[in-house]
Amino acid sequence: MSSKRNNADARFEQPGHPPATVTEFRGVRFLHLGTSWVQGAMRIDKPDAIELEYIQMMMMWMLFLDQPRHVVQLGLGSAALTKFCYRRLPGARVTAVELNPNVIAICRALFELPPDDERLRVREMNALDFVLDPANRNTADVLQVDLYDEEARGPVLDTPEFYQGCFDCLTDDGIMTTNVFGDFANYDINLEAMEQVFDAVVWLPEVHDANIVVIAFKRAPQIDFSVLYERAGAIKRSMNLPAKGWVTGLKDWMRDQQE
Repeated sequence: MSSKRNNADARFEQPGHPPATVTEFRGVRFLHLGTSWVQGAMRIDKPDAIELEYIQMMMMWMLFLDQPRHVVQLGLGSAALTKFCYRRLPGARVTAVELNPNVIAICRALFELPPDDERLRVREMNALDFVLDPANRNTADVLQVDLYDEEARGPVLDTPEFYQGCFDCLTDDGIMTTNVFGDFANYDINLEAMEQVFDAVVWLPEVHDANIVVIAFKRAPQIDFSVLYERAGAIKRSMNLPAKGWVTGLKDWMRDQQE
């Protein structure tokens, strides 16, 4: 990407929030918050696909829930999950919650995030305020949580209060997936906070630069791996996501817990 500045750049540098910037490499556009840390990515010739493997894994809830009515994304990133759910789940409403107006603006301009309509709503607000709002209780079938600041040392919200709010936002059989990344201590902090709140919490081995994806269930499911592998095949065919690897990861995790 050219280093030359132009007037349009100001849209992504509103004061009071980290600036949103992009780099491009081998056909992939990367989102940054004024630092070298990658906050999201989009393959330019496949703008609606999910480029990063750990972000694909955030769709792991599809193994257990195939027709959500409302999907909520906390932390917009490069809008990969928001776009994917909006395009590929026509029966679902999609809400994205993002505090940084620079991120929203750059996603609209350079990451092909569509405008709001009757199914898509992007809200500029703090994710903690969203999950603690009584109006949002029991309204989301799926929560996808990926909340990082420009330093990316760990999730910016990691307390039991936050995860209780996430739990409260979910419907009775709701599922949360979240990306845990950063300093090693963050893993235990986040997992323990989730386990205080959710009925079942499972995490998969890291797949990319120490990102660990966690799936948390408001109500623990009955797991039949033959059924999950069958669903994974359907997800691969319909969504082109590597879902069989998710099932294998879940199976390995359960075996490790039993040893």
